[in-house]
Amino acid sequence: MKLSIVIPIYNEVETLRELLQHVLDVDLGVEKELILVDDCSSDGTIDLLHQLEQEHPEWTVAYHEVNQGKGAALRTGFAKATGDVVVIQDADLEYDPKDLAQLLGPIQDGHADVVYGSRFLGGGPHRVVYFWHSVGNRFLTLFSNMMTDINLTDMEVCYKMFRREVLEGIQIQENRFGFEVEITAKVARGKRWRMYEVPIAYYGRSYAEGKKITWRDGVRAIWCIIKYRFSG
Repeated sequence: MKLSIVIPIYNEVETLRELLQHVLDVDLGVEKELILVDDCSSDGTIDLLHQLEQEHPEWTVAYHEVNQGKGAALRTGFAKATGDVVVIQDADLEYDPKDLAQLLGPIQDGHADVVYGSRFLGGGPHRVVYFWHSVGNRFLTLFSNMMTDINLTDMEVCYKMFRREVLEGIQIQENRFGFEVEITAKVARGKRWRMYEVPIAYYGRSYAEGKKITWRDGVRAIWCIIKYRFSG
């Protein structure tokens, strides 16, 4: 089995190399394919990626000439993935690659087609950060569940893992964080895909440390929940 790890990147020069080392260090018992997509960083990340390309020519690295958003970066990365299974990995150290084994388990065992991590199932360390972010995440998950008739606990989580066949039947339209809503709605409406959740750790960042999502993304997510309830 090959696991494609798609890493969307925007201004992560301070954390990227460490994150990639963590990904390399984790033993998942499968072949790992790394796909890095830079979304027009301006902080030196691109120079670092050029160095990494020299050090690891086996990695796939793509560059956006214009900043488009996380969804657009993932769309680029998914198109380049060749693995049997595809997972999203943020570059900011909020999520621990050791948890990838937890996500991979239900797929390897033949139980799942799609596995989400959950920061709310009590699976490990969970940094205490923003109250209203937590409330917002839970509200968006609840609203999404109402529209899709599934019972996720953490729709907005980064860690989402898919058998490749699932992604091949989905066309991603959202360019920014609306991706999380869109992919969830389309999986829920899909070919009776089997969805699972597993608990994960969460090492959240503050805005001073580089957190990027804002209340505007929350408003967009509400619109997307409604939009993708009634459209493809």
